[in-house]
Amino acid sequence: MEYGLQMYSVRDITGEDLAGALQQVAQLGYRFVEFAGFFGHSAEEVKQMLDAYGLRVSGTHTGWQELTADRIDETIAYHKTIGNKNIIIPGADLSTREKLDALIALINEAQPKLEAAGIALGYHNHSHEFIETAYGAYIHKELEEKTNVEFEIDTYWAYVAKEDPVATLERLKHRMRVIHLKDGMQDGHGMALGEGTAPVVAVRQKAIELGLAMVVESETCKPTGIEEVGRCIRFLQGLE
Repeated sequence: MEYGLQMYSVRDITGEDLAGALQQVAQLGYRFVEFAGFFGHSAEEVKQMLDAYGLRVSGTHTGWQELTADRIDETIAYHKTIGNKNIIIPGADLSTREKLDALIALINEAQPKLEAAGIALGYHNHSHEFIETAYGAYIHKELEEKTNVEFEIDTYWAYVAKEDPVATLERLKHRMRVIHLKDGMQDGHGMALGEGTAPVVAVRQKAIELGLAMVVESETCKPTGIEEVGRCIRFLQGLE
């Protein structure tokens, strides 16, 4: 099995040394990465880093602000240069009905432009998208019904929201290509894979069954990001 890593997991070093972080991630055995920012590096520099360490880019977490009409062309050019075909909105402030409606409109405007450039558009959930908002909406349900956006299901946050992650993958399999494989406690305290109570093994098996790419994310940097994601991949290798 091949696994990817969400680079937010090693945010304790990416800001100062993105190349070094990528090198260490590759040495651990991760085969592809999902970026969470480029820290001022040009697209050409990022592509050189990926090539140097034998990594592929499976996607990026890219804020909706980079998909507005005045910025989307620049965003497309950058992502085409690094070889990314999967832009994922990592979440948004959707605290009001107006903000949710605005995001839905943005997705519906940006997605066809991205698709024309060979880039898919996805949305990454946390737990709150599955829980009723103060204004009476279920955000994930509305994104499912009012857009054609793909979903990068963060299986841990679905678990925190008391959704069944395996059932969620089955239900949305026609709108998915990648998931976040993550562990932690039901109360929202994240942990390395195999150290929490989330159904990581069952989620992994379902992802294999559905042919979904698996991106590991581990958030607590204990004692460092690299050491934590090292424990994650060793846990996964132990399942082989």
